[in-house]
Amino acid sequence: MVQTRKSIDTAGRDLKYQQFLINEAQGLLTRLSQLQPFETSMPMVMAAAIPYVAQKNIYELMRTGKELLSKKVRRFIDRMRQPHGMHIEKCQAAYAVLKLQFNALLDQFDIFADVVSQRGENETGIWVAGLDVFAKDALKMERFLMDAPPLICYLDRGHGAAIRRARTRLPGGDENPVAVIKIPRERMVASGIGSSLVHEVGHQGSALLDLIPSLKPVLEDLSRRDTARAESWRLLNRWISEILSDFWAVSFLGISATTGLMSVVSLPKYFVFRAVDNDPHPFPWIRVKISLAFGKHIYPEDQWYRLERLWESMYPKTGLKPSALQLISNLEDTLADFVKLVVEHKPLKLKGKQVREIFPYDERHPRQLRAYYEQWDNDQEIMKKQRPSLVFAVIGQARADNVITLFTENRVLTNMLRHWALVNI
Repeated sequence: MVQTRKSIDTAGRDLKYQQFLINEAQGLLTRLSQLQPFETSMPMVMAAAIPYVAQKNIYELMRTGKELLSKKVRRFIDRMRQPHGMHIEKCQAAYAVLKLQFNALLDQFDIFADVVSQRGENETGIWVAGLDVFAKDALKMERFLMDAPPLICYLDRGHGAAIRRARTRLPGGDENPVAVIKIPRERMVASGIGSSLVHEVGHQGSALLDLIPSLKPVLEDLSRRDTARAESWRLLNRWISEILSDFWAVSFLGISATTGLMSVVSLPKYFVFRAVDNDPHPFPWIRVKISLAFGKHIYPEDQWYRLERLWESMYPKTGLKPSALQLISNLEDTLADFVKLVVEHKPLKLKGKQVREIFPYDERHPRQLRAYYEQWDNDQEIMKKQRPSLVFAVIGQARADNVITLFTENRVLTNMLRHWALVNI
């Protein structure tokens, strides 16, 4: 008799707990129904809207995710309502998995919500839409058709820019349908924004061309064969992802890519020379030297040497430990060969072409950029007909030459961002 009562009490408790889980699961369904498409919930002027393809891809991602999770929740509720359902511990485990999947979907939603909601901000939304156009242009190659995904930008706090690349995994395990680029609000000044933006675009471009997996074996081989410079090749191999993105920026923007980088990494001397193990970024001092090395190789001119002397005067090597001086000396001795290796590399994706053949180097040479500036004669109507990356390169070169002031540079580029947003409607 006692055993029977205990069984009845246990069954009653399990039924109550199952009902509790059913209520919780129904709460998930309610919350899911509240996730409305951004197209119906985010106020913004037309010029600030994200590109149509990006909107469509995000909508499909969220719709599919909602439908799949809704089916799983309903299936869970049905199982809880069966007379002989799962053991109570299995019920709890199944619900915990649902909750994790639900939170992952919310994380995915919030990634894009941060981007889209900003488009409703006065002025900022239009600027950011202009950056979308600029970013897209920085993936256009010469004589090579890039299978480029949509790119969308947004502003955020923090010191550095970042990218969540397209075709990588989102928190919920889905493939990201668009590249999402974060730009620090502090960079929304003049051509410095171009350096940060194109660097992040370079991460996407390098991935599309498989540059990293293509170059790494070459660098690993050099670190084994070139014993005198083995450590330098090993470090360059570790830093290759960030180096390629800096190279991408120099290729599109010329000297303003390097001056923008200098602005970002100009820190107290201790940090500029501090080499951290396993950091994918070169330490700031050598990172600027690598950017300068690419500039000197691609666009030979005295301006790179002047900028190099400025950087060295800002952060002299005096007072460094002998080991640090030796490391820097070895790296500097390797840079010319390394830069030539990257620029002349032939990844499989390019089908026999060298990397240098897909960038618009002829029109981005300092001499040509200065000629464009003279021809345009500050006529913004002419500028509006040019590629965004070319406009940033020309204006950045003019600023580096001290032909225009920072205020003029900022005014012109702000007007251009607004124009690109409007024509992209």
